[in-house]
Amino acid sequence: MYALTADHLRKVYRQKGGGEVVAIDDLTFAVEPGEIVAIVGRTGCGKSTFLRIMLGLEGPSAGRLLIDEHEPYASFARLKGVIGVIFQEDRLLPWRSALDNVTIGLEILGVGKDERVEQAREWLDKLGLSKFEHAFPGELSGGMRQRVALARAFTTSPKILLADEAFGHLDEVTATQLRQDYLNLVHENRCTSLFVTHQLEEALQVGDRTLVFGRPATVLVDLNCRNLSAAEFPRVKREIQAAIGTEDGISASASAAAPGA
Repeated sequence: MYALTADHLRKVYRQKGGGEVVAIDDLTFAVEPGEIVAIVGRTGCGKSTFLRIMLGLEGPSAGRLLIDEHEPYASFARLKGVIGVIFQEDRLLPWRSALDNVTIGLEILGVGKDERVEQAREWLDKLGLSKFEHAFPGELSGGMRQRVALARAFTTSPKILLADEAFGHLDEVTATQLRQDYLNLVHENRCTSLFVTHQLEEALQVGDRTLVFGRPATVLVDLNCRNLSAAEFPRVKREIQAAIGTEDGISASASAAAPGA
């Protein structure tokens, strides 16, 4: 049983003038339980559309997506709490403390107050924020705010974690540490993870596998990264660039791409 399966997924948007835009075209891949899969692609390749389908916010035009053997856009309630999400923006509620922000997911799941506060404190402690549980988002640095967002995502014990450009807005020192903390927690909690990024090198560092999306979204490259050393990155990046071409591909320095594609 796969944790996630995209089966000939296709998404077409109809335009007012009568034309259509294909965002996803015959997207097919599967993710095993506990696997970390990095997804990378140029701006406008359909990554955001795929994430909306994964989160059950809209359905495909053809094909299907299965998470835990259920279609999220058809079984939204059944999958509540199964997926944890970490966005590029921390999306913390400014009027709630760090502790109260972390408890939000547990509140939605109907967990009692004492239990959700206890769990939230445990996760803030794991992420080095035990002394800041009463601080409000405006009183925290960008890295600390993203740590609160990490705690919020993990505290519901999700089976699948989705990181959407989660560390791309941070300085490299902070991003490197948070990226490692994220990977450690994913492994410790045996989560499956989809890690979306514009940066090819980050994808190669993070993923057990790296999927390179074309435009519209389809898998152009599916690379096993488990035994890939840092010294091999330049060669692999050149091979990926050669395989997908410059027009529909992604540059080796993909960090220059605009976020949110």
